[in-house]
Amino acid sequence: MIEKIKELPENMIGFKTAGHVVKGDVDFVKSEVRLLIDETPKLNYLLFFDNSPTDFALGAWLHESLLSIKNITKWTRAAIVTDCQRMINFTKVFNKIMPGEFKGFKKEDYMLAIDWTSEKIDLD
Repeated sequence: MIEKIKELPENMIGFKTAGHVVKGDVDFVKSEVRLLIDETPKLNYLLFFDNSPTDFALGAWLHESLLSIKNITKWTRAAIVTDCQRMINFTKVFNKIMPGEFKGFKKEDYMLAIDWTSEKIDLD
């Protein structure tokens, strides 16, 4: 399941995953992101993984990838919040090949991730 995170700064959107994630969940994310990018030239995006990456169905991962490519010119900042070090490392690699900035954060740094994603602060 994927839920939209409420009470975030207006210039960003965020989602929290829990349990098994399927294509329908990712379709929900795509529609919410579409609403945001229709209103703003930037896409500041946070994804909080409260589950294991193995809980994602293959179709969900594929659609998530397509979401990022479809809106490639809109990416400004994207944060992945997880305690899975492999995903944090993957985010570092992704940052080198995609426009915009991508950072991985540990769950304990959730508020820091929000501040960075919303462009309230810069990090090196």
